[in-house]
Amino acid sequence: MNPIRVIVHGAAGKVGQEVVKAVCGEDDALLVGAVDMKAAKDSLLLPDGSSSVPFSTDLGDILARCQPDVMVDFSIAKATMLAVRLAAGKGVNLVIGTTGFSPGEVKEIEGLTAEHNIGAVMAPNFALGAILMMHLAKIAAKYLDYAEIIELHHHLKADAPSGTAQMTARAMAEARSKPFLQPQGKAAPSRGESVEGVSVHSVRLPGLMAHQEVILGAPGQTLSIRHDTINRECYMPGVMLAIREVVKRKGLVYGLDTLLGLRE
Repeated sequence: MNPIRVIVHGAAGKVGQEVVKAVCGEDDALLVGAVDMKAAKDSLLLPDGSSSVPFSTDLGDILARCQPDVMVDFSIAKATMLAVRLAAGKGVNLVIGTTGFSPGEVKEIEGLTAEHNIGAVMAPNFALGAILMMHLAKIAAKYLDYAEIIELHHHLKADAPSGTAQMTARAMAEARSKPFLQPQGKAAPSRGESVEGVSVHSVRLPGLMAHQEVILGAPGQTLSIRHDTINRECYMPGVMLAIREVVKRKGLVYGLDTLLGLRE
C-alpha cells in the first residue's frame, strides 16, 4: 500500500513543525510539501537531514507540484478558509486543527466536502487526553447540576473562549435532559461567558500552553476533570489518526471522539 501523501499548511508554526516531524516518523505517511506565509526558502529540510521537500508561500504551486492526498492545516482561521477552498477544489482531503471559525465557515467546509467528494476531519483539540476529558465531562454532566469551565492558554492565542471549552460545554449540555442550574444572583461579566448555560472563564498568560478544568458541583461535593498540555507533541497521535482516517471517509467529521468510537 502506498503511503499517504501529506502537505502541511502552516509548516513553520510551532504545531506545524511538530506535524512535519510526526509525518516523517511514520512508514504509512509521506511528507511531500509544505506551505507557510513565512517561507523564505524553496525547500524544507526534513528533520533527519536526509532530504528536503518543496516549501513555498504559494499553496496553489505546492498542490500542483506535490499532488497530495491530505492537507494538514495549523494556521489561522482566515488563512485556513482560503487554503481549504483551494485544496478542496483539487480533491485534497483535509485535516484542520486551526480554531476560531464561525458557524457559517464550518458549514462552508462541510459543503466543500460534499461538492468535491472529499473527507475532512476538523477538531478544536487533537490531544487524546483532552478528548477523554471532554467525554468524561459529558458523562458527569448527566448527574451533577452545576458546572463551570476554566480554560487557560498562552497569551498569543487569538480566540476566547477556546474551541475546546465551547465544544465541552455543548457536549455537556447535549448529554442532559434539562438545563444546568445557575448560582443565585444577577449575572455579571466577571462570571465568564455563558456557553450552553455553562460559565466559561478564559485565562491568557505567557508561561501557559493549553489547560482546561471542568468543575461540576452538587450539594456537599464537587468533581474536577482536568487536562494539561505539557508540550505540542501530545497532539501528534491525534493528527496521525486523522490523517489515516480522513482518506477513508467522505464528508466532515467534527471532533476526534467519532474517530475514537466515543460518540454515541
